[in-house]
Amino acid sequence: RCMSRQHHGGLYKRPFVESFEETPMLVAVLTYMGYGILTIFGYLRDFLRQWKIERCHIAREKEEQRDFVPLYQDFENFYTRNLYMRIRDNWNRPICSVPGAKMDLMERASHDYNWTFEYTGRVVHDVINLGSYNYLGFAENTGPCAESAAEVTVKYGVGVASSRQEIGNLDRHEEMEKLVAKFLGVESAMAFGMGFATNSMNIPALTGKGCLILSDELNHASLVLGARLSGSIIRVFKHNNMQSLEKLLREAIVHGQPRTHRPWKKILIVVEGIYSMEGSIVRLPEVIALKKHYRAYLYLDEAHSIGALGPRGRGVVDYFGLDPCDVDVMMGTFTKSFGAAGGYIAGKRELIEYLRSHSHSAVYATSMSPPVVEQIITSMKCIMGEDGTTIGCERVRRLAENTVYFRKRLREMGFIIYGNKDSPVVPMMLYMPAKIGAFGREMLKRNIGVVVVGFPATPIIESRARFCISASHSRELLDKVANTVPSVTLLNLCDFDCSWQHIRNPPTLLNEASFN
Repeated sequence: RCMSRQHHGGLYKRPFVESFEETPMLVAVLTYMGYGILTIFGYLRDFLRQWKIERCHIAREKEEQRDFVPLYQDFENFYTRNLYMRIRDNWNRPICSVPGAKMDLMERASHDYNWTFEYTGRVVHDVINLGSYNYLGFAENTGPCAESAAEVTVKYGVGVASSRQEIGNLDRHEEMEKLVAKFLGVESAMAFGMGFATNSMNIPALTGKGCLILSDELNHASLVLGARLSGSIIRVFKHNNMQSLEKLLREAIVHGQPRTHRPWKKILIVVEGIYSMEGSIVRLPEVIALKKHYRAYLYLDEAHSIGALGPRGRGVVDYFGLDPCDVDVMMGTFTKSFGAAGGYIAGKRELIEYLRSHSHSAVYATSMSPPVVEQIITSMKCIMGEDGTTIGCERVRRLAENTVYFRKRLREMGFIIYGNKDSPVVPMMLYMPAKIGAFGREMLKRNIGVVVVGFPATPIIESRARFCISASHSRELLDKVANTVPSVTLLNLCDFDCSWQHIRNPPTLLNEASFN
């Protein structure tokens, strides 16, 4: 299917265009065949391991631990040792520089088919970085942000060694939270030291038994974990599908809670601003309209959209020109556009005061590091223009231009690109399992670092490469990447025997091609 959204019932003030193309039948069949062949070879190798013909590398418990609950499920273990290990060298690559537009990688070698790695002592310099979430380019070691963080480190030190409720509440924490609230246009905000915990520890404080959570099927693992920890009933609606969401809302209102049919204490809709695997943007105007009509609450995760969307960099709310007060719980992270760490919850003052005393991550977690707080303050002031310059506005504009340009280049070359035209997350479909490792290695051979993603992080027939665009990327860098992608893809298509070569002889060095 191809989906394209334009104005919908007057809710949108600008064109809303997203595209998702269904996997071609031939490609789907070949992809299933590829996984089938790998599975057959996996069972054959397990048979050889059992008879000690092949060296055994299996994550398993010791014999004396057999009576305990198993640590590993059979299929997870099988998938790890027979499929994931073939392409494991594409992940966890150690870098030894600032993750800017270019970065340096430490080269690794494997002498046991990717089970273990050793450093060769060589550094791969000036690798074009298309994997980091450095949307606005604030992850840098020079400039006002780095200088301010260094000054604060000298004054306050690195660690606080206490929670906010004890003696770990610094004046810089207070200033940061006031700035976040001002930036978002809400009454109040509070910060947390970890983005994942911002979701997983705060959702249980907001909902509980007798509550209903309506969650998008592609929500992040932190949202899923938080929903499960809350003890609420969870129902999942199709990704960005307002008909599916409205159907669940109607059923919830009509039928109420299971068995008792009492009204739900609370109905919470949980969505993301930008979905990091699909590159899609939430249809927020329609979600807010449904939320108001059915009197539900809305939890918006802006981890990837804050700073990266909207004419002022205020996220998906700014992108659609909506009122921030229409979102009950605004969540976001400082780890991406701000080049720092941690996350925030923002909204009405009553909400924030409640979370300060009821959220586990607020009560028990150690306070944010002072230099990290300063990085957030300085970068946010830069985006708002409060530093007296237009650098922040220029970066927001450059990110939007780079995003549109790079997506257009890939589409013109005939590649299947998922997501919204304004999303800086650009998934390019690869489909076949052999292409996952092949694409990542061949791009790195050409000094381009990309993220490749496959099952179980994506559907089994929708493996992809994911490009993350940054304001720090020059047009020349983007052109180099765009011009390289076709040659790498054609190499993989022309040399169909590459997957078999890799099955027999997995690569040993990260920057070497494994194909003949």
